[in-house]
Amino acid sequence: MKILLVFDFDHTIINDNSDTWIVQCAPEKKLPNGLQDSYEKGKWTEYMGRIFTYLGEQGIREDEMKRIMIAIPYTPGMTELLHFIGQRKDFFDCIIISDSNTIFIDWILTHANVHAVFDKVFTNPAAFDHVGNLTLQNFHLHHCAECPTNMCKKKVLEDFVARQSEKGVQYSKVVYIGDGGNDLCPVTFLKKGDIAMPRQGYTLQKRIAKAMAFINSSISAWSTGTEILSRLKLLLE
Repeated sequence: MKILLVFDFDHTIINDNSDTWIVQCAPEKKLPNGLQDSYEKGKWTEYMGRIFTYLGEQGIREDEMKRIMIAIPYTPGMTELLHFIGQRKDFFDCIIISDSNTIFIDWILTHANVHAVFDKVFTNPAAFDHVGNLTLQNFHLHHCAECPTNMCKKKVLEDFVARQSEKGVQYSKVVYIGDGGNDLCPVTFLKKGDIAMPRQGYTLQKRIAKAMAFINSSISAWSTGTEILSRLKLLLE
C-alpha cells in the first residue's frame, strides 16, 4: 500500500501567499483602500475575484501576471523534496488541496518542472475571460461551519480517499503537510498512524495545540522541505 501525501500550497510548497503576491501587478504594488478593506471573513475567493477585476481594469494581462507569479520563491528544500517524491511514485501518491487557484498553481508548478509529482490538484477554478480578465469560482459547496465558504479541505480529502478506495486503492498512512488555519479541519480527518505536519511557527501548529482532543494522528512540525524529506525517508525504511 502506498502512502498518501497531502500538501497545502501557499506558505507550504511556496514560501509566500500567491493571492497576496499578485498585488505586485497593481499600480504602485498596492490596492485602493476600499478594495483592500472589502474582505469579509470566510469569503476570500469573492475578495480575490474583486482584486482580479481591478487588475483587469488597470490593463494587467496574463503575461504580466505570469511573470510575477513564477518569481515566487519555493520554500527552502521544497523542490528537492518534490523531486524525491517524483522519483518514488511507487511508494507515494501526492495531491495538493489549496485555497489558491488552478492558473497560479499550474504556472508555478510548471515553471519548476514539478507538475508531474502531483496526481491531483484540488483548488478554486480560474480562467481568463474573453477580455483577458482572470475570473475565479468557488471550488465546491459544503456544509462545514469551520471552513471558508469556497472549500472544506477535510471534505475534499474524505472524498478523494473514498474515490480511491472504490478503485481498490488503500493507503497505509496519510501525511498532511500545511501551515494555515484552514488546514486544521483536514487534520481532524487523520487517523492513528497518520501524520500531521504543521509548519513551525505558523497558524496550523498553534491551532493543533488547542485542538489536541480532536486529533488522532501523530504531529511532526517542520521548517524546511529538507526536514519533511528526512521524515519521509524514515517511513520508507
